[in-house]
Amino acid sequence: MILKETLRQVVKSQRSDLSLIEYGVEREKLNEVDLNIPYALVISGVRRCGKSTFLRQLLEKTGNAYYFNFEDTRITGFEVEDFQKLNETLVDEYGDYQFYFFDEIQNAPKWEIFIRSLLDKKKKIVITGSNASLLSKELGTRLTGRHLRYELFPFSFKELLAFTERTPNIDSFEEYFNKGGFPEYLKYDKAEILQELLNDIIARDIIVRHKLRDSKIVKEMALYLLSNIGKEFSYNGLKKLFGLGSTNSALSYVSYFEDSYLMFTIPKFDYSLKKQLVNPKKVYSIDNGLSNVNSASFSTDRGQMLENIVFLHLRRNHRDIFYFKEKNECDFLVKERNAIISAFQVCYALHEENKKRELDGLLEPLIEFNLEEGLILTYNQADEFQLDNKKIVVKPVWKWLIEK
Repeated sequence: MILKETLRQVVKSQRSDLSLIEYGVEREKLNEVDLNIPYALVISGVRRCGKSTFLRQLLEKTGNAYYFNFEDTRITGFEVEDFQKLNETLVDEYGDYQFYFFDEIQNAPKWEIFIRSLLDKKKKIVITGSNASLLSKELGTRLTGRHLRYELFPFSFKELLAFTERTPNIDSFEEYFNKGGFPEYLKYDKAEILQELLNDIIARDIIVRHKLRDSKIVKEMALYLLSNIGKEFSYNGLKKLFGLGSTNSALSYVSYFEDSYLMFTIPKFDYSLKKQLVNPKKVYSIDNGLSNVNSASFSTDRGQMLENIVFLHLRRNHRDIFYFKEKNECDFLVKERNAIISAFQVCYALHEENKKRELDGLLEPLIEFNLEEGLILTYNQADEFQLDNKKIVVKPVWKWLIEK
């Protein structure tokens, strides 16, 4: 248990620290978050992507709100009974506020019970977390139907332009292409920032949280996957490659990577859900810069890098993304409401030698899912084709990224 005086000191210190955080670049997500609905609003995302700054921006919209960060080392040993003390301390220090903002609340035991009690009192709650699974588990038990989730990523290309005060063109895109969107790395341009971030995610969000013993294998697998963006993998293949005891171990490790937002996997599209689960998957990184500074092979494959940027833009806006592989192969299908709504092919440079393969790869799903138009995204080429009554547009990725 924590002394009330300790909580008071931490509350005041954290509030002071929060006020020092710059308002920063206004995030695109900001206008999506409706603070007035009677739900717990959950902001989840990878470490250092700007969640605290985003909270600062949301605080500006509320006027007054309580704030507490549960990753503070001064509250090690926080127990469920301490929530009442914390609430009393917040009220004593600041009076009666309607809004509560909590950072990394999943570190506190049975936090969902406390949040539920605040919602029952008609309070407004915003919570952040860097682990999707832990948040989902507790939200699903105590707060079913009473929460909304928003995911925050490192800067998009539009946000990078605002941050660096540059105009959209191939030169500014090249910076985003190589450096990605982690704010601190863009500001200081030190590779050590993203190297330490990767170590931090693996150590704190994966090894310690899941009580894993072999930290060497965990990091080696993470680096292997981050170096093989857009390539197929199977859990059985990972088991053999890393000498694991079972495919379940490989599956668990990959799920831990995904829960921490370090990477994402997408399945091959199939009408059978069972086949989707057993078919090889493809993997994508949370950020080009993170993969670049931690993997020498990733930075040498510009096609991989371009494909990763396209995936991230799609993932910001859609949950259900697949790759397509039948007679031909298409990089991305997007599904909404049980229907495939769009198809995308990524090709760094379209030329006579690869044109037929890329066009056929996109045309097959257009016909299969009765789509009128498809998009081939390139580094900096534009064109247009009409095939089998289907329109295929070729467009530079950097122009596609700044469209509404």
